[in-house]
Amino acid sequence: MSAIRNSVHNGFLGRAFAALSAANAVSAAVEAGRRPRARDLTELGIDPASFNRVIR
Repeated sequence: MSAIRNSVHNGFLGRAFAALSAANAVSAAVEAGRRPRARDLTELGIDPASFNRVIR
């Protein structure tokens, strides 16, 4: 059973869920006027250092 769990976690479904979760967290942080976590930005392919230079 753990082989199936590992394949879901490391496979397409795991990556898709992680990307959707990161996108949700980043959008909520931006809407609230807070800085998103670096881990969430990295998951979406956004450089956290360059995100700070975006003019709002």
